Amino acid sequence: MSSRGIRDQVAIIGMGCTPFGEHWDASIDDLTARAANDCLADAGMAIGDVDAFWFGTMGSTYSGLGLSRALRIVGKPVTRVENMCATGSEALRNACYAVASGAYDSAMAIGAEKLKDSGFSGLVTPAVSADGTAFESTAPAAFSRLAPAYANRYGVTDHEMRDVLTHIAWKNHKNGALNDRAQFRSEVSKARISNAPEVAGGLGIFDCSGVADGAAAAIVVPADQAERYCADPLYVKALSVVSGDSTGLLDPAFDFTRIPEVEACAADAYAQAGISDPRRAFALAEVHDCFTPTELVLMEELGFSGRGAGWRDVLDGAFDLTGDLPVNPDGGLKAFGHPIGASGLRMMFECWLQLRSKAPPERQVGTVADGRTMALTQNLGGQPGACVSAISIVGTHRHGSSS
Repeated sequence: MSSRGIRDQVAIIGMGCTPFGEHWDASIDDLTARAANDCLADAGMAIGDVDAFWFGTMGSTYSGLGLSRALRIVGKPVTRVENMCATGSEALRNACYAVASGAYDSAMAIGAEKLKDSGFSGLVTPAVSADGTAFESTAPAAFSRLAPAYANRYGVTDHEMRDVLTHIAWKNHKNGALNDRAQFRSEVSKARISNAPEVAGGLGIFDCSGVADGAAAAIVVPADQAERYCADPLYVKALSVVSGDSTGLLDPAFDFTRIPEVEACAADAYAQAGISDPRRAFALAEVHDCFTPTELVLMEELGFSGRGAGWRDVLDGAFDLTGDLPVNPDGGLKAFGHPIGASGLRMMFECWLQLRSKAPPERQVGTVADGRTMALTQNLGGQPGACVSAISIVGTHRHGSSS
């Protein structure tokens, strides 16, 4: 049974996104202010016009004060949220539900993270009490299990699997090279990707996403008020979050070719949005390519490919910038970077540009001109067997409206 959702009750009227990368000269306050100010300018609003704020960050600051201090917000509610790598999407979901409820006439969702000057490599997470059954693993090692499991189940040779993962990394770096906000802005040859030093379990350096600083923001209002602020808003079609019970890693029979939380999340989101054929419904999809085999498996969990067919679709170029369904046209986590709290909203920023035909011409997807009007973002937090999935769907047309 799916959630009822808030289809076409809320619209995005402005967005902002900083470049992602090594911002040694900028604090978390600086990054949030840049994203928020760009977002406000895009919507033609002032900070005082926004009724409430939802701030997503995994570990760069504490409480809502981290945002109210940076933006000099006085007398307004500011709520900090965190849901691992789905944090930015969670901030947007909460802001949208608040507006849809009628509690507020406008809300800002903003996600930010400052990872590069933490003194640590990778993510910094707090130690939490456990019962001793927790499975200890690095992120690359955890996601590396997907590739051999997929190959064994569907009869894909090691050479073919290497070609698939290489194509995903090559595609996303090629897309990122066209994006002036991306952390990595250079194409990388397939030979270099294939022969890169290994990190864990067959994954090389170029199979892993970047660690970055950055921020992104969105302002939402009731859908029937959107055109007062913006001639071409994006209407929220679906917002879904599904959390697993973390028992997969304790089950010897767990299938590492599947991420059931994503499958359930997609079913819920598609029911909310009234989508029956996701491969042809979307002009683009921004998915959580934390590691290259993750993107492969997601193509099947999201219904973009049939079971066991995703690897062939990847090699056929179906998800390339000029393919049937462009996936990660902004470079994805792989090339754009992954400041945890900002990533979900960064994905939505790409939808904001592409669906409104505002992306640079060299990377504007042709599916919009072909008449597709919706886009999807998907985040995955945790690891296979113990994760949370978030999916957001937006579109340029409001159901039942002539616009």
